[in-house]
Amino acid sequence: MSSKWFAMCLLLALAPSASRAAELSPPAASALTRALEDERHAESFYAAVIAKFGTVNPFANIIGAEQRHSSRVIDLLTTYGVAVPPNPYENGEKSKPSAPASLAEACKAGVQAEILNRDLYDKELLPAVAAYPDIVRVFTALRDASNENHLPAFRRCS
Repeated sequence: MSSKWFAMCLLLALAPSASRAAELSPPAASALTRALEDERHAESFYAAVIAKFGTVNPFANIIGAEQRHSSRVIDLLTTYGVAVPPNPYENGEKSKPSAPASLAEACKAGVQAEILNRDLYDKELLPAVAAYPDIVRVFTALRDASNENHLPAFRRCS
């Protein structure tokens, strides 16, 4: 086996990830970072509610889902070679959300947050990534989790 052949095979093996990163449009890259910001904001708000009222449902269950959502978006950013921005709620770039005065108000805020999340995916994020089936699958799953799981849970508690 020649070293030239080996080098060519190595380049071909590495090419898919490099070409994928180059193929991601600026609007799609922006949609990924916007999705991550939104998931991190939800997680930060739910953490504030838990800090104030204790480990209460549905916040205690949904915060874990938000962390998994962020991980899925981070995986996509990494796959496409887009730098993962630091969490602005953890590094002090943005103020952490505060919890409302009552748990009932927190549940109502959760309802609003999940409606806004669903609409963000439907109206802005999914259209921006329509050319990327893998991102569409993840974004659709995240939107569906908000609409079909989180929203009903917050409606039940409000």
